[in-house]
Amino acid sequence: MSNSDSDNDPRLSSSTLAALEEFLKEKEERENLLKLISEKDQVPDTPFDENWQLSQFWYNDDTIKAFVNGALNATPANGKIALVSCPTLYSKLKKECGKRQITLFEYDSRFKIFGTDFIQYDYKFPLDIPRHMSSQYDLVIADPPFLSEECLTKTAVTIKFLTKKNIVLCTGAIMAELAERLLDVRKCDFLPGHKNNLANEFYCYSNFNFDIILK
Repeated sequence: MSNSDSDNDPRLSSSTLAALEEFLKEKEERENLLKLISEKDQVPDTPFDENWQLSQFWYNDDTIKAFVNGALNATPANGKIALVSCPTLYSKLKKECGKRQITLFEYDSRFKIFGTDFIQYDYKFPLDIPRHMSSQYDLVIADPPFLSEECLTKTAVTIKFLTKKNIVLCTGAIMAELAERLLDVRKCDFLPGHKNNLANEFYCYSNFNFDIILK
Protein backbone atom coordinates (compact mmCIF):
# COMPACT_ATOMS: atom_id res chain seq x y z
CA MET A 1 0.00 0.00 0.00
CA SER A 2 1.39 3.42 -0.94
CA ASN A 3 1.52 6.39 1.42
CA SER A 4 -1.12 8.09 -0.72
CA ASP A 5 -3.46 5.13 -0.21
CA SER A 6 -3.05 5.22 3.58
CA ASP A 7 -3.65 8.96 3.65
CA ASN A 8 -7.01 8.37 2.00
CA ASP A 9 -8.16 5.78 4.58
CA PRO A 10 -11.26 6.95 6.47
CA ARG A 11 -10.46 7.89 10.06
CA LEU A 12 -12.81 8.43 12.97
CA SER A 13 -12.83 11.84 14.59
CA SER A 14 -11.66 12.14 18.20
CA SER A 15 -15.24 12.78 19.37
CA THR A 16 -16.51 9.69 17.53
CA LEU A 17 -13.71 7.59 19.00
CA ALA A 18 -14.53 8.86 22.50
CA ALA A 19 -18.22 8.03 22.01
CA LEU A 20 -17.32 4.56 20.74
CA GLU A 21 -15.03 3.92 23.71
CA GLU A 22 -17.78 5.04 26.11
CA PHE A 23 -20.30 2.74 24.40
CA LEU A 24 -17.93 -0.24 24.59
CA LYS A 25 -17.16 0.50 28.24
CA GLU A 26 -20.87 0.59 29.16
CA LYS A 27 -21.48 -2.59 27.14
CA GLU A 28 -18.71 -4.36 29.06
CA GLU A 29 -20.10 -3.09 32.40
CA ARG A 30 -23.57 -4.42 31.55
CA GLU A 31 -22.21 -7.80 30.46
CA ASN A 32 -20.11 -8.15 33.62
CA LEU A 33 -23.07 -7.23 35.82
CA LEU A 34 -25.41 -9.63 34.06
CA LYS A 35 -22.81 -12.37 34.54
CA LEU A 36 -22.56 -11.50 38.23
CA ILE A 37 -26.34 -11.58 38.62
CA SER A 38 -26.68 -14.93 36.87
CA GLU A 39 -23.78 -16.60 38.70
CA LYS A 40 -24.10 -15.14 42.19
CA ASP A 41 -27.60 -13.66 42.25
CA GLN A 42 -26.30 -10.32 43.49
CA VAL A 43 -25.60 -6.81 42.28
CA PRO A 44 -23.12 -4.30 43.76
CA ASP A 45 -24.82 -1.52 45.73
CA THR A 46 -23.52 1.08 43.26
CA PRO A 47 -23.09 -0.83 39.99
CA PHE A 48 -22.24 2.19 37.82
CA ASP A 49 -20.25 5.40 38.09
CA GLU A 50 -22.13 8.67 38.43
CA ASN A 51 -23.09 10.40 35.20
CA TRP A 52 -22.87 14.06 36.07
CA GLN A 53 -24.52 15.06 32.79
CA LEU A 54 -27.63 13.40 34.24
CA SER A 55 -27.04 15.19 37.56
CA GLN A 56 -26.30 11.90 39.32
CA PHE A 57 -24.77 11.94 42.81
CA TRP A 58 -24.69 8.59 44.60
CA TYR A 59 -25.48 8.29 48.31
CA ASN A 60 -22.74 7.19 50.69
CA ASP A 61 -22.96 3.83 52.45
CA ASP A 62 -24.33 5.22 55.74
CA THR A 63 -27.13 7.00 53.90
CA ILE A 64 -28.04 3.90 51.90
CA LYS A 65 -28.17 1.86 55.12
CA ALA A 66 -30.37 4.45 56.86
CA PHE A 67 -32.80 4.72 53.95
CA VAL A 68 -33.07 0.95 53.62
CA ASN A 69 -33.80 0.54 57.35
CA GLY A 70 -36.36 3.32 57.21
CA ALA A 71 -38.04 1.92 54.11
CA LEU A 72 -38.35 -1.55 55.62
CA ASN A 73 -39.68 -0.22 58.92
CA ALA A 74 -42.21 1.99 57.12
CA THR A 75 -43.78 -0.78 55.01
CA PRO A 76 -45.57 -4.09 55.63
CA ALA A 77 -43.78 -7.37 54.94
CA ASN A 78 -45.61 -7.78 51.62
CA GLY A 79 -45.65 -4.08 50.77
CA LYS A 80 -44.51 -2.11 47.74
CA ILE A 81 -41.76 0.51 47.60
CA ALA A 82 -41.19 2.89 44.67
CA LEU A 83 -37.80 4.51 44.08
CA VAL A 84 -38.04 7.56 41.83
CA SER A 85 -34.69 8.75 40.44
CA CYS A 86 -32.65 7.24 43.29
CA PRO A 87 -31.11 4.08 41.77
CA THR A 88 -28.37 3.60 44.38
CA LEU A 89 -30.96 2.51 46.95
CA TYR A 90 -32.22 -0.36 44.81
CA SER A 91 -29.58 -3.10 45.21
CA LYS A 92 -29.26 -2.93 49.01
CA LEU A 93 -33.01 -2.58 49.45
CA LYS A 94 -33.65 -5.51 47.12
CA LYS A 95 -31.32 -7.71 49.17
CA GLU A 96 -33.11 -6.86 52.42
CA CYS A 97 -36.70 -6.46 51.22
CA GLY A 98 -38.04 -9.96 51.86
CA LYS A 99 -41.36 -10.30 50.01
CA ARG A 100 -41.69 -6.58 49.32
CA GLN A 101 -41.90 -5.39 45.74
CA ILE A 102 -39.28 -2.80 44.80
CA THR A 103 -39.74 -0.74 41.63
CA LEU A 104 -37.16 1.69 40.28
CA PHE A 105 -38.42 4.57 38.11
CA GLU A 106 -35.28 5.85 36.44
CA TYR A 107 -34.15 7.73 33.31
CA ASP A 108 -30.70 6.10 33.06
CA SER A 109 -31.16 3.02 30.87
CA ARG A 110 -28.05 1.36 32.32
CA PHE A 111 -30.28 0.26 35.19
CA LYS A 112 -32.31 -1.96 32.87
CA ILE A 113 -30.14 -4.72 34.36
CA PHE A 114 -32.70 -4.76 37.21
CA GLY A 115 -35.16 -6.39 34.83
CA THR A 116 -38.88 -6.05 35.46
CA ASP A 117 -38.19 -3.94 38.58
CA PHE A 118 -37.00 -1.16 36.25
CA ILE A 119 -39.43 1.31 34.70
CA GLN A 120 -38.05 3.81 32.20
CA TYR A 121 -38.92 7.24 33.59
CA ASP A 122 -38.47 10.83 32.46
CA TYR A 123 -39.64 13.48 34.93
CA LYS A 124 -40.64 15.70 32.00
CA PHE A 125 -43.46 13.23 31.35
CA PRO A 126 -44.60 12.55 34.91
CA LEU A 127 -47.54 10.30 34.09
CA ASP A 128 -45.90 8.31 31.31
CA ILE A 129 -45.83 5.21 33.51
CA PRO A 130 -48.10 2.15 33.71
CA ARG A 131 -51.62 3.17 34.76
CA HIS A 132 -52.12 0.14 36.98
CA MET A 133 -49.43 1.48 39.33
CA SER A 134 -51.66 4.30 40.55
CA SER A 135 -51.89 4.41 44.39
CA GLN A 136 -50.11 1.06 44.66
CA TYR A 137 -47.02 1.92 46.72
CA ASP A 138 -46.87 1.95 50.51
CA LEU A 139 -43.79 4.18 50.31
CA VAL A 140 -42.34 6.39 47.59
CA ILE A 141 -38.76 7.63 47.93
CA ALA A 142 -37.86 10.27 45.35
CA ASP A 143 -34.74 12.28 44.54
CA PRO A 144 -35.49 14.66 41.64
CA PRO A 145 -32.34 15.07 39.53
CA PHE A 146 -32.41 18.86 39.22
CA LEU A 147 -32.92 21.69 41.69
CA SER A 148 -35.58 23.47 39.69
CA GLU A 149 -39.23 24.28 40.24
CA GLU A 150 -40.16 22.48 37.02
CA CYS A 151 -38.36 19.27 37.99
CA LEU A 152 -39.80 19.10 41.50
CA THR A 153 -43.31 20.02 40.37
CA LYS A 154 -43.39 17.32 37.71
CA THR A 155 -41.77 14.73 39.96
CA ALA A 156 -44.40 15.53 42.60
CA VAL A 157 -47.10 14.58 40.08
CA THR A 158 -45.45 11.16 39.73
CA ILE A 159 -45.10 10.75 43.49
CA LYS A 160 -48.76 11.54 44.14
CA PHE A 161 -49.80 9.16 41.37
CA LEU A 162 -47.81 6.25 42.82
CA THR A 163 -48.21 6.58 46.58
CA LYS A 164 -50.90 5.28 48.89
CA LYS A 165 -49.73 7.78 51.51
CA ASN A 166 -46.10 7.79 52.70
CA ILE A 167 -43.51 9.95 50.94
CA VAL A 168 -39.80 10.57 51.43
CA LEU A 169 -38.28 13.29 49.29
CA CYS A 170 -34.58 14.14 48.92
CA THR A 171 -33.76 17.54 47.48
CA GLY A 172 -32.00 20.80 48.20
CA ALA A 173 -32.74 23.17 51.05
CA ILE A 174 -33.86 25.83 48.58
CA MET A 175 -36.78 23.60 47.55
CA ALA A 176 -38.24 23.28 51.08
CA GLU A 177 -41.13 25.71 50.66
CA LEU A 178 -42.19 24.31 47.29
CA ALA A 179 -41.86 20.71 48.54
CA GLU A 180 -44.14 21.45 51.49
CA ARG A 181 -46.68 23.14 49.25
CA LEU A 182 -46.72 20.35 46.66
CA LEU A 183 -46.44 17.27 48.86
CA ASP A 184 -47.14 18.38 52.44
CA VAL A 185 -43.68 17.17 53.53
CA ARG A 186 -41.45 18.56 56.29
CA LYS A 187 -37.68 18.54 56.74
CA CYS A 188 -36.30 15.53 58.64
CA ASP A 189 -33.48 15.67 61.18
CA PHE A 190 -31.65 13.03 59.15
CA LEU A 191 -29.26 14.52 56.59
CA PRO A 192 -28.45 12.40 53.53
CA GLY A 193 -24.79 12.16 52.53
CA HIS A 194 -23.15 11.50 49.18
CA LYS A 195 -19.99 9.79 47.98
CA ASN A 196 -19.00 13.11 46.39
CA ASN A 197 -19.82 16.29 48.25
CA LEU A 198 -22.57 18.49 46.83
CA ALA A 199 -22.24 22.24 46.48
CA ASN A 200 -25.86 22.72 47.56
CA GLU A 201 -27.35 22.08 51.01
CA PHE A 202 -29.27 18.84 50.74
CA TYR A 203 -32.14 17.62 52.95
CA CYS A 204 -34.56 14.77 53.44
CA TYR A 205 -38.28 15.55 53.73
CA SER A 206 -41.23 13.33 54.62
CA ASN A 207 -44.96 13.45 55.32
CA PHE A 208 -44.62 11.15 58.34
CA ASN A 209 -42.10 10.67 61.17
CA PHE A 210 -39.34 9.11 59.11
CA ASP A 211 -36.56 9.93 61.59
CA ILE A 212 -37.92 7.62 64.27
CA ILE A 213 -37.67 4.48 62.09
CA LEU A 214 -34.25 4.94 60.51
CA LYS A 215 -32.32 2.69 62.94
